[in-house]
Amino acid sequence: MQTAGRGFEDPSADVLAGAAAAFGLLASPARLHIVWALAQGESDVTGLAERVGGALPAVSQHLTKLKLAGLVRSRREGRRQVYFVDDPDVVDVVRLAVARLTDRADRDVPAPRLRGL
Repeated sequence: MQTAGRGFEDPSADVLAGAAAAFGLLASPARLHIVWALAQGESDVTGLAERVGGALPAVSQHLTKLKLAGLVRSRREGRRQVYFVDDPDVVDVVRLAVARLTDRADRDVPAPRLRGL
């Protein structure tokens, strides 16, 4: 790892690529909502669809992408698949981001705009 001017080490290219991939998946409001809901507790696809207001097939497709990326896992309970976030770091990042943005919105502080992207 390279050391930046202030003693902080830059992450490896592999770490940055993995983080970018995770953030890319969470850039979808629907997938972020699903991860947010699962961070509050496990659910099956029907419960998630009702909670996030999505169509069952769409929520199922989002869950498949999140599972393939390793952000969500599932287990079988009888005839249903129960989904959960198994990575406490992902839960922390999602909760922190949502809490900070909610706090800004409550204080009427505009979120920073990302220009030129």
